Amino acid sequence: MAWPLPLRSWLPRLARGLALAALLGACAWAPARAQNIESVLRPGELVQSHAKWEEECSKCHVRFDRAAQDRLCMDCHKEVGQDMRDRSGFHGRQKPQACRTCHTDHKGRAARIALLDKPKFDHAQTDYALRGKHAKVECEKCHEPKKKYRQASSDCNACHKKDDVHKGSLGVKCTDCHTENDWKEAKFDHDKTHFALTGKHVDTKCVDCHKKGADYKDAPRTCVGCHRKDDDGRKGHKGLYGEKCESCHNAKAWKPATFNHDTDTKYALYGKHRSTKCGDCHSGHLYKEKLGTACIDCHKQDDDGLKGHKGSLGRDCAACHTERGWKEKGKFDHDKTKFPLLGKHVDTKCADCHKSTNYKEAAKDCIGCHKKDDKHEATLGAKCESCHIERDWKTTTTRFDHDKTKFKLRNAHAAKKVVCKDCHRDLKHYRDTPLDCHACHKKDDKHEGQLSLKCESCHTDRDWKVPRFDHTPTRFPLLGRHGPVKCNDCHKSLRYKDAPRDCWSCHQKDDKHKLKFGIACESCHNARAWGIWDYDHAKRAKYALDGAHLKVSCEACHSRPAPKGKASAEVGKTCIACHRHDDVHDGAFGPTCEQCHGTDSWKRIRTRSGAAADRHANPSGVTT
Repeated sequence: MAWPLPLRSWLPRLARGLALAALLGACAWAPARAQNIESVLRPGELVQSHAKWEEECSKCHVRFDRAAQDRLCMDCHKEVGQDMRDRSGFHGRQKPQACRTCHTDHKGRAARIALLDKPKFDHAQTDYALRGKHAKVECEKCHEPKKKYRQASSDCNACHKKDDVHKGSLGVKCTDCHTENDWKEAKFDHDKTHFALTGKHVDTKCVDCHKKGADYKDAPRTCVGCHRKDDDGRKGHKGLYGEKCESCHNAKAWKPATFNHDTDTKYALYGKHRSTKCGDCHSGHLYKEKLGTACIDCHKQDDDGLKGHKGSLGRDCAACHTERGWKEKGKFDHDKTKFPLLGKHVDTKCADCHKSTNYKEAAKDCIGCHKKDDKHEATLGAKCESCHIERDWKTTTTRFDHDKTKFKLRNAHAAKKVVCKDCHRDLKHYRDTPLDCHACHKKDDKHEGQLSLKCESCHTDRDWKVPRFDHTPTRFPLLGRHGPVKCNDCHKSLRYKDAPRDCWSCHQKDDKHKLKFGIACESCHNARAWGIWDYDHAKRAKYALDGAHLKVSCEACHSRPAPKGKASAEVGKTCIACHRHDDVHDGAFGPTCEQCHGTDSWKRIRTRSGAAADRHANPSGVTT
């Protein structure tokens, strides 16, 4: 009788399964020198580069997890793995596929598992696409023998160093001038250099500036580098005006000069100065012998003359004289000086302040003339105008503005009952009066100096007593049930900083764990209520709880007291750490119990297909 088609296709598999079972049985009873199952089923020898791992199948394979092979490949071939993750390089640009699709091992020692069809290889899939003449270059021109293809340099200079007629003077960025079409075909944008070509420079030949040919960087960038002969000529300046030709000339044309004394210098020409020749003032080297801009630099002989001041009024001749004529004097306006005349100063004679013809020597501060009137004996400095006015020395301002000092008077300090002498001892000790609260309120400090000298952190200038302290800016903000707690429940004295900040110090009686979880109570409890607690083991610990573990009490695993400074004692993360007494295999299958057992029930194991089976169905606990 003919078998049904599905049964006929199943029979060969059954035969292979029986043969495999017989082979496994034979291996199980074979002597100790018998090979393991992987060596028996190995399809062939590894290539020479992988031969050292011939007996370590786990280097490339993971049992029951075929997809893990790609991860192991990239663990060894790190550069390829990085390309895959970055989506770069040849491997990173390929469509996602298993490594074995292209590289198949177990073909013998001499097998080639990385085949490359050079004529058909698309170089555009790499990080360096071939364009222009590069498309016709043979692979060996760039890829050296016994080196990986990825190690070939993508820098032009690596291959074209012999073609660099500039001998490295222009760097290694050959692409700034050259293209892939032809090495000799160069297109250079001079505007991207430190010397953009404008005006007549556009039509100038390269060799007119670049005398040394290929060594372009040595070409001068200053005007005088090329135009020195124009400066040394009959109508030139013979070097007296320095080498900054661009100060007067431009690239449109060497002549005429475009220098404008009014806009190009800090000294505009007015009056008779406008008709004066350049050589009358600029007689020496323009930069080495810099010409002064003060009137006295040119008119010293006028000041030293019979009617001059002989230097007694300094160098500011323009204060009285004008450019229209040296002898034409203006009217001196004292209000334009640093000391305008106000009040009684208007009627004061010049000689009362200017003791000599050198007027600038006169004092500009009040103390210079009123030192004898200073009852503060210089303790308040020289700014007499802070209190005194020009109408009369004895008439001070109606009220000193204390808000302009470093200590503004507010609230209780501004009350009429507080007088100056309460803080200032006498007229000589206004400035050295201390500004901190503690200096005056030391007797009011009930904290014995423990809270520093910044009394204003809690107290205000309205009243010394604190109606309600805001605990929020402190290191222990009051939240939840802590809000209505009285201060003296935590602060046993006015030395507030002595109060502890950890939960356990106040909640020792509430610790039902007997220090097994340390003193960081806030890890589970919160300020709303001590009985309300929550600890998400999946997010806060490295071991998520599921299955039957959800019903286990915390103390079942955390049985020992926590070491000092830690939240709990160290608990192992492997199954065997807690289930060593449940291991009926006596460690024969190692510590990874989760390969067969699940967290739902220890007595239920998983078969190869992933389905759970009762322990009595397979008493030995071994999966096949």
